[in-house]
Amino acid sequence: MTLTWHDTLDIAIALAEKYPDEDVQYIRFTDLHRYVCELDGFSDDPNKSNERILEAIQMAWLDEL
Repeated sequence: MTLTWHDTLDIAIALAEKYPDEDVQYIRFTDLHRYVCELDGFSDDPNKSNERILEAIQMAWLDEL
């Protein structure tokens, strides 16, 4: 599966599986950005993210927990 910045739910699920012990509520956006870019299947331009997208991913990740 190919992931882009707009696949917030799929990214959140992948992050929850890969980082089960991460304290998502207090994650820094710089770390979140790096985690997303390092996911298997992520193929979007790293420079296309923004605070709104990262916040949406963070909220979806929290919902997954």
